[in-house]
Amino acid sequence: MKRTWPQCSAVAPSRNAANAEICFDSRAATVTAKSALTFVGGLFGKAGFHFSGPCSKKADITPDRNPESVEEGAHPHMLVDSHCHLDFPDLQSRLPAVLDAASAAGIGRMVTISTFVSRHDTYRELAEAHEAVFFTIGTHPHNAASEPDVPAERLVELARHPRCIAIGEAGLDYHYDKSPRDVQRQVFRTHIAAARSAQLPLIIHARNADEDMIEILSDEMGRGRFDAVLHCFSSGAKLAAVGVELGLYVSFSGILTFKNSEDIREIAASVPRDRLLVETDAPYLAPMPYRGKTNEPAYVAQTARVLAEVVGVGEADIARITTDNFYRLFRKAKAADADRGTAFAS
Repeated sequence: MKRTWPQCSAVAPSRNAANAEICFDSRAATVTAKSALTFVGGLFGKAGFHFSGPCSKKADITPDRNPESVEEGAHPHMLVDSHCHLDFPDLQSRLPAVLDAASAAGIGRMVTISTFVSRHDTYRELAEAHEAVFFTIGTHPHNAASEPDVPAERLVELARHPRCIAIGEAGLDYHYDKSPRDVQRQVFRTHIAAARSAQLPLIIHARNADEDMIEILSDEMGRGRFDAVLHCFSSGAKLAAVGVELGLYVSFSGILTFKNSEDIREIAASVPRDRLLVETDAPYLAPMPYRGKTNEPAYVAQTARVLAEVVGVGEADIARITTDNFYRLFRKAKAADADRGTAFAS
């Protein structure tokens, strides 16, 4: 099938005064506990984790760096920004330019991520106005105390929209502790229940909470399987290994490109290729050489370039790998694009 990436629409959705409800500080690009890396260096098995099933090995990749082999009309480095916040003021205020830049950089799809369930209409309007944009629904752990009682049934109901492809982001953030930890854990489990019920993947936020995250994920997976991705991975190697063992995907942001992120690069090198995703987490965590500037989806190409080097494949290969992985995890996105005749996964 010929791959044709549509140009992004330049029609901006209506502004919402709640745009400034949440503000994140940039994350430090450091990973503590060097001892947690005892099994890294390419082998998760050193930590005693043994993979089984169809995703147990790295995907067989035949490097393809010949531009002539790319299908006619396709950008040779088509990518998906699997996690961004297009409703945040730094991006929403100049959305047409942001989307145009992404399209020019070969970013064919973006997922704008929910941080407040109460802002559902904003995310929905973004996705309805722009073919390149999907959305999710959920409560960020920073906001768990503001939305502690949203039932799983409500999340499932809102997720029925054809452009809503996941639950979240939800999880645990013990770095800022903007919500009580017990409330974060409660809300996180509610989101897991919603993801399981809706049969949609869960976007997981995890920061400085590795042990509790491992405990909850292991316990909940025993109650019933669900798909998920550890987004903007900046945690320890043990969490990455447990996540992969449980069937999760691991997404890397601009942190991967930072000079002092060698630990994260080692972890990325050890994640099976069929579990890798890339993202920006825009407007935060701009990759090198844009660090310190407002991040945007176009910059995911820089992270993908570094990931390709870490994994040992070409840039076209990492684009194909991560895009195929995106559509495998986010099946609703693949179905939506297939209905439009624009499914890009091989």
